[in-house]
Amino acid sequence: MKYFYLSGILFVTAWSVYTGCTPSEIQTSKPPNVVLIFTDDQGYGDIGCYGATGFETPNIDRLASQGVRFTNHYSAQPVCTASRAGLLTGCYPNRIGMYGALFPHDSVGINPDELTLAEMLKQEGYATACFGKWHLGHHEKFLPLQHGFDEYTGVPYSNDMWPINLDNSHAEPDSYKGRFPELPLVEGNEVSKFLTTMQDQDALTKLFTEKAVDFIQRNASNPFFLYVPHSMPHVPLGVSDAFRGKSEQGLYGDVMMEIDWSVGQIMQTLDDLDLAENTIFIFTTDNGPWINYGNHAGSTGGLREGKTTSWEGGQRVPFIVRWPGQTPAGTISNKLSCNIDIMPSIASIIGAALPDHPIDGVDVSSLWKGDHTTNPRRTIYYYHYRNHLIAVRHDNWKLVLPHTFRSYATAPGNDGIGGPRIPTDVESPELYDMIRDPGEDYNVIDLYPEKAEEIMQIVAEARNDLGDLLVEKPTGLGSRPIGSL
Repeated sequence: MKYFYLSGILFVTAWSVYTGCTPSEIQTSKPPNVVLIFTDDQGYGDIGCYGATGFETPNIDRLASQGVRFTNHYSAQPVCTASRAGLLTGCYPNRIGMYGALFPHDSVGINPDELTLAEMLKQEGYATACFGKWHLGHHEKFLPLQHGFDEYTGVPYSNDMWPINLDNSHAEPDSYKGRFPELPLVEGNEVSKFLTTMQDQDALTKLFTEKAVDFIQRNASNPFFLYVPHSMPHVPLGVSDAFRGKSEQGLYGDVMMEIDWSVGQIMQTLDDLDLAENTIFIFTTDNGPWINYGNHAGSTGGLREGKTTSWEGGQRVPFIVRWPGQTPAGTISNKLSCNIDIMPSIASIIGAALPDHPIDGVDVSSLWKGDHTTNPRRTIYYYHYRNHLIAVRHDNWKLVLPHTFRSYATAPGNDGIGGPRIPTDVESPELYDMIRDPGEDYNVIDLYPEKAEEIMQIVAEARNDLGDLLVEKPTGLGSRPIGSL
């Protein structure tokens, strides 16, 4: 399906597949815009409608009241780079060689052979922009403009990857953090400035919001894809003076209130330009909270553990989608879905072609539209650093495989200083009933050995396709390489 604009008239080759309109009606219609807000290290319980306390998120709550809120939605992996790779390619990150988090000294990034969500939409005539944290490679060949985005302003990796300690002191030059460069702010393919103080980071949420509003205003007559991957609430926390001290919860709550304001600004802009009715608006996050940071971290909403682990607190995330007239307002979906499903779902809605190579996302747009009789996703793989298969969820059961993780089950730090984490072993497979025990407190493998055996067959399929270093299988038959310089 292709289309273009000439003197304000939309010409379409196959848009009637989506709209069902007559040829005369097609000329005055256009495909839905897509707005995707993606926060960093925000917990499952950090939105009002998901149970947040100590601060309010009225705009995100209003988004949920006008659309569908998901309660069993997952990030692609519980850490920054991998989760973003999955979101934008529709693949499990380990399929495309994207593990863990990239650092400023790395020379790898997203492979140019991978089709991103932005590239898919750009092929369909969309204007595309990314404002926020990228983290799929900081060298030019890996930056957004080379992967489907027309515009980019943001930081190329996490905001703690700079030579400033978490207590705001300058790191010693020969220390681990002291070897990091200053944090660059990139415009297009060029560094526009370096962020050298926390005051610089305080301005990021407002900057990305202003860029997003301006992009919408300039593209009101065209279909557009706006991707806003906020660098907050990842530590170190930064917030503008307009929101500092505004929440009962302290700095973390202030940051979340400013993110909520950002969502409200984008919603208001869509309303002002009469675009809301024709915009798919998605809000989600990259992984769970870094809860050893105490009052500078979010809430898992009672789920177990947090970021970097594949327990539910690390990988189950909020997901809200609003598309007026299509998503039934104020509804909840308890069906399984994942951020890797966003790309194929949008492709299905607009009739775009997916890549020729395999992806792992499935079309869950029926759930977005409120058809909860469908069950498009039954299984989720929980992969982790260096291609470790940690767990598999199938329907309402989760099988956790033997592995070592760093547990948060100790006193956290506070005020920007992280507390310790305890190396902890899962020595034998564990089975959890996710309906009765979403907190993963009770291992019931002895009660349901047949269910564990059934899921072990899925584990074998995953290992054959994608590999598993925990059983000395570094790659699978379906693995593809990461991009390199």
